[in-house]
Parts: sequence; structure tokens; C-alpha cells
Amino acid sequence: MKRKLPFLEAIAVLVGTIIGAGILGIPYVVAKAGFWTGLVVLLVITVAVIFVDLFLGEIVLSTKKRHQLTGYAEEYLGKPGKYLMFFSVIFSFYGALLAYIIGEGEVLAALAGGSPFIYSLLFFSFASLLVYLGLTVVKKFEFVMTLAVLLLVFIVAIRGLGFINLHNLGSFSWQKLFWPYGVIFFAMSGASAIPQLRDCLKGREKLIKTAIITGVFIPFFVYLIFMFLVVGIAGVKTTEVATIGLGQVMGRLMVIIGNLFAFFTMATSFLALGLALKDTYQLDLKLKHFWAWALACLVPLLIFIFGLRSFIKVIGTVGAIGGGLEGLLILVIYLKLKSLKVKQRTPEYRLKLLWPFLLIIGLIFIGGFIYTLVS
Repeated sequence: MKRKLPFLEAIAVLVGTIIGAGILGIPYVVAKAGFWTGLVVLLVITVAVIFVDLFLGEIVLSTKKRHQLTGYAEEYLGKPGKYLMFFSVIFSFYGALLAYIIGEGEVLAALAGGSPFIYSLLFFSFASLLVYLGLTVVKKFEFVMTLAVLLLVFIVAIRGLGFINLHNLGSFSWQKLFWPYGVIFFAMSGASAIPQLRDCLKGREKLIKTAIITGVFIPFFVYLIFMFLVVGIAGVKTTEVATIGLGQVMGRLMVIIGNLFAFFTMATSFLALGLALKDTYQLDLKLKHFWAWALACLVPLLIFIFGLRSFIKVIGTVGAIGGGLEGLLILVIYLKLKSLKVKQRTPEYRLKLLWPFLLIIGLIFIGGFIYTLVS
């Protein structure tokens, strides 16, 4: 059993990074685009994410020094690559923080009644204070929240089978293929965890390839089951934060269970991202504690106050633009790596450079990027 523990830990790290608050938005966009449309998009994005993560895994294993994404971009693409990757990371962080401010207001209003706007401000006041104080204990709850997601899916499956209407699951639309793209991409993103796998599997780096494939497929199946259940149960009543619509259809108990789950999922995600962003400003840019906190937390608050309050639009934009740019940069880094005659170290696995496949993945990212900007 001891031999398997590091491998299971590596899978848990990747699964825990991928599965999060993004699951709450998938059913809404799938219901709007059509279940089979959403399934096709989920499959395509899952395949693309697996290969991008495998590319990144090879990059990590070919490089002597340990880095995060920004460091690998600088290592192979220089300062321009570093700044572009830094922008994609910061953009994604701010977008996610904004989405959680919006989502928490809606969830608390569904639980207790009242104004979502006021609840969002109350949540922000409390959560941002914890970020200011540096409540690092929240990082230990990531695995617990992943288990909570699996428990919610199980509860919905047990209680909701009798509510499923197969007519809600029958539609497909070519015209709406990009509709769920950004939200699903947001929910499937977990590239930032790939460098950690090398530490988890130190001395057993050959297992990283299998860990990546397994660690991406598990969220795929969880999302597939959840969107099948929610869209099948709620249909056109599916809400932007899925648990709200579930409660409206399945009764008060699901309102309480589902929305408490949603609250804690988004709260822990907000705290983890807020702390990471504050540390980025404080440690990397050498800002003082207060200004690092202010830049991390007050920027999404101001955007929220000035009127951007759609949970789905925010995570869809973050997924398509922030995630798309990150994916494109990883592809460029990978191409740069493959062009080098001498690598810094011999990687434990090598993928064949298939130009048509890389081109297709790149076009998917660019297409989603452009569609989101235009729409």
C-alpha cells in the first residue's frame, strides 16, 4: 500500500485543484446550449486539457529547476512570456474572486431571503478580513471540499432520480457549441497543479503521465454525472448557481443541503485564491502587507460594485480568456522545448510532436477566446 500512496496523493492534488466552484455553473450553460451540445464540449475540452497538462508535465520533467507557470514561461520564452503568463494568472484569479463574491450573494439569498447584493458585501467583508489575517488553515480543506463535491453528487443522485425528465436531455445545437465552452474550461482547469506532481512523485516521476490522465478523467466523470442530474431534474429552471435551481425543484431540504455546500465551496475557493494573490503581490512584487491585500481583494469588489454581477458571464470569460491564454502559452513553451537539441534533464516520458493535433487544440483556444470577446 505504501508504494501507491504517493501516486494517490498526486491524483488527489490534481483532482482537488480541478474540482471546485466551477461545477456549480456547468449545468446552467449546458441547459441553455442543450445537453448533448454540452456533452460534446465537455469531451473535447477534457481531451484538450489532458494533452495540455501532459505537455506541461513533460516541460516540468525536462527542466532542472522547480517553477510555477510564470517561471516556466520565463525559462523558455523570456520576459514577454513571463508577463503574458503572469497576466493570464492574475486575470483568472481576479475573475474567480469576482465570481465567488457574486455567487455567495445569490446562495445566501436563496437560503435566507433578502438582497443578493447585500449578502455579497457581507460575505466579502468577512472573507477579505480572513485573507488580511492570513488564514492559511483554509489550504488544508481543499481535499475535504473535493470529498464534499462527491458527496453532493451522490446525494443528488439518490434523491433526484425520481425527478429526472428525459425530455430535458434531448437537445443538440451546432450554433451553441461555444456557449458552454468558457464555463466548462474554467471548471476543468488545473494546470497550476502539474508542477506539484513532480514533488509528490519524487523518485517515481514515470507515474506523472498516468496521474495526469487519471486526475483529469475523475473530474470529467463527476461533472458528467452532475450535469446529467441537474439538467435532467431542473431543465429550463436550471439557475446560474446550480444548487439554487435544484432546491426550487426538489424542495427545502435540497435548498439547505445544496446551498450550504455551494457556500462553503465558494468560500474556501475565495480564501485560497485571495491568499495566493496576496502572497504573489507581497512575495514576488515586494509590496507591503496592506497594499498586497488591497490589490488582491478590493479590485474584484470594485468591479462587482460597479455592476458586473453575472456568475456565469464572469467564469465563462475567465475560462475562455484567462484559461485560453494560459493554454496557448503552454503550447508555445512545449514547441520551444521540442526545438531544443539539448534538454536540461531527460524527462521520464516524451510525447510525439503531432503538429495537426497541436494546431487543432490551439484553434479551439483561439476560437473560444474570440467568441467570448465578440459575444
